[in-house]
Amino acid sequence: MPVEFLGIAATNDGSETTARSGAAFDKDYTLRLARAHEDHGWDRVLFAYGSGSPDPAPAAAYIAARLDRLQLLLAHRPNVSYPTYAAKTFATLDQISEGRLTVHFITGGNDHEQGREGDTLTKDERYARTREYIQIVKKVWTTREPFDHEGEHYRFHDFVSDVFPVQHPRPAVSFGGSSPAAYAAGGAEADIYCLWGEPLEKTAQQIEAVKAAARAAGRTGVPRIQVAFRPIIAPTEELAWEKAHRTLGAIRRRREAAPARHVRGGVTQTSAPQNTGSQRLIAIAEAGERYDRALWTPTAAATGGAGNSNALVGTPETVAQALLDYHDLGVDILSARGYDLLDDAVDFGRHVIPLVREEVAKRDAARAAAHPVSEPRQSAAAVRG
Repeated sequence: MPVEFLGIAATNDGSETTARSGAAFDKDYTLRLARAHEDHGWDRVLFAYGSGSPDPAPAAAYIAARLDRLQLLLAHRPNVSYPTYAAKTFATLDQISEGRLTVHFITGGNDHEQGREGDTLTKDERYARTREYIQIVKKVWTTREPFDHEGEHYRFHDFVSDVFPVQHPRPAVSFGGSSPAAYAAGGAEADIYCLWGEPLEKTAQQIEAVKAAARAAGRTGVPRIQVAFRPIIAPTEELAWEKAHRTLGAIRRRREAAPARHVRGGVTQTSAPQNTGSQRLIAIAEAGERYDRALWTPTAAATGGAGNSNALVGTPETVAQALLDYHDLGVDILSARGYDLLDDAVDFGRHVIPLVREEVAKRDAARAAAHPVSEPRQSAAAVRG
């Protein structure tokens, strides 16, 4: 099973450990970081969304026009635009990038953050809206004749787009979440299902929940699985753990010194997260600091379970083997983001990605040799059909 690597397309150099050095949208840094990913073996980068952050869509277009190979994962919240408008935006971006776009739909797990842009729906209502939204976007991408829509959240008549994606039949849809409502929506509509890094046993349980939701929705295929981590690597185990504890100290100092809205991806340390994914991360951290081969939870605890926050700590060889453990569970997209965004993207690309790719290629070759006649692997186009 092939493996892909997802990095981050930040628009400035700030992180949980370091205040940004310039404006929220630093054009030169944005390009330099994206180019570092393209030059060091990454497949795609995520353009994240925040209520007060730079708009990720034009940032993605800026990178698409300047880099030739790097694929784009664009985060989008359904509350910020009508689905017909969004579908045209995505199709235009897929044209600009010559077919390198995937769209990640964010339902939103924090009422206060959603309310900053006027979203007053409850969590369950947001999931229902997201599911309807994705269905409309898919139809706009693939329908050449005018159509009407009468749904719970959206109603329009006689719409047809004049711009269509390069990808056939359409770009992939990415989705994440750890609640039953998330599994149901993503299992039904997603081509890629995104999870935050948890211990292997719990990750396997989540994968099964996603597959069960896909089957319940009547799908013949299941979403590809993506899992996200914060790698902390160094030449020796001792140096890696020293670096990990320095990183943890920097996270704590940063959160004490800066308002939560200025710390990338965070909720306040004293607030209890509303979303199930963050609640799971906190519970895992409370149960133990270290799991499996290299998973380390204090970074998640220090951020209040904010987003992708569990670390993998060790030498490049240790971290690569830990990632392969998840690949063995059926994870074929590995998301990684360091705390020094630029330098860590280069180091991870140089020292970890080649190890994982080489081992995956060996395993695939061995399986092919042992089973020369087998069913063809389901294509991405088939999954998106």
